[in-house]
Amino acid sequence: MNISPRISEPPHHKGLPILGSTLGFVRDPLRFLLSLQEKYPRLATVNLLGRKITVLLTAEDARHVLQENNRNYHKSEAYKILAIFLGNGLLTSEGDFWRRQRKLAQPAFYKQRLALMIDMMGQETAQLLTDWKTQDPVRPVNISQEMLRLTLNIVTKALFSTDVGDRVAGISDALNDILHYADRSLKSFIRIPLRYPTPANVRFQRAVAQVESVIYVIIHERRAAQAQNENLRYDDLLDMLMNTRDEETGETMSDSQLRDEVTTIFMAGHETTANALSWALYVLAQHPEHAQKIRNESFRVWEKGKQPDFSKTRELTYTLQVVHEVMRLYPPAWVVGRRSLGQDQVGTYDFPADSYFLISPYTLHRRAEYWPQPDIFMPERFSEEQSKSRPTYAYLPFGGGPRLCIGNNFALLEMQLVLALILRDFDVQLLSEDQRVKPEPMVTLRPENGLSLRLMPRN
Repeated sequence: MNISPRISEPPHHKGLPILGSTLGFVRDPLRFLLSLQEKYPRLATVNLLGRKITVLLTAEDARHVLQENNRNYHKSEAYKILAIFLGNGLLTSEGDFWRRQRKLAQPAFYKQRLALMIDMMGQETAQLLTDWKTQDPVRPVNISQEMLRLTLNIVTKALFSTDVGDRVAGISDALNDILHYADRSLKSFIRIPLRYPTPANVRFQRAVAQVESVIYVIIHERRAAQAQNENLRYDDLLDMLMNTRDEETGETMSDSQLRDEVTTIFMAGHETTANALSWALYVLAQHPEHAQKIRNESFRVWEKGKQPDFSKTRELTYTLQVVHEVMRLYPPAWVVGRRSLGQDQVGTYDFPADSYFLISPYTLHRRAEYWPQPDIFMPERFSEEQSKSRPTYAYLPFGGGPRLCIGNNFALLEMQLVLALILRDFDVQLLSEDQRVKPEPMVTLRPENGLSLRLMPRN
């Protein structure tokens, strides 16, 4: 690649002596990143815990790192903390091993596979709505918990079509403990090695063991059943992952590889989707006119009493615009880290090998040159006409380039379906006119202290 001479040193954001910008980032990372975007036109280098990290602020530079020269970049050191739990799954693995795993896992997420899951998604959502209808409508509903419950049921059925509900009952709490540990580790000045039995370390290791034991038992039982009957197949993602073979070697995934991929799907298909749905219901409670548009669309697409199907669900075009706009405002993956393997030029600046970069979808999604009136909720931004004039990498709710989230279509379809079904049966209301929920940037972007709303059944 022809790299032109460096024009100047990248701008450096001045912070405190020794600590640099660490305190500002740890205390309120979203505000800190937005302040950089207001001050610097393209990028800025900051000092975080003694490490120089360059924050990229434009879609052009995000595209360069994530797509155009992606082979020069691995994920940053922060992902090593997630790897303690996720192992060598698609989120954390790199290089040739990642490419092999991605190729093996991809067929599990083809559209024809997603079409088979619509009935299951609809049934799980219908059960949740039935439960809600038995409750006192005046009492607030903890939407955060309810969406976690729903998405856990859906991802469990998608992975393991057989009934394993009793086994995964405690996994949601275990995953929550794991994410809290990862978040504290990422923001800590001092990381205590796992070999020391601090309360936090013990709780984390217990949670990992709980999730791992459940998944391994299911894998081993599935192996044993197929050993007795080699023609036995299951209509789920685990079956696809177990039986997909490498085109060159003919090998299938080992048990440890299956464990890593299943655990990654569990986390991504549970936590992130639940957060996005919670934010969507919060925004729609603030904007009932948009909720009514979704409701009208759902009745137009599905006749009353009819179960959703794949082709009809994809006709929920306005609902999809709402989903995209919610994920613009509240992207579950609010920051992405990369480390360069070799020298590269980003914009007009040269960077040596082993340089660190941050890309924040949260700030990119609020950059006024891409998003006029960026703090205003406007689903029509995602109409086909308006989307044409916007840089692709101005919108990164699922990442970008070859590392684009493998489950993005699964998540989008699930959110369309769930929102449409909820709003057919319920009006979603704030607890008070001045209710405001602050985003909490942990590993994913959660509603701080959870989200409660009022659900009023419709006649």
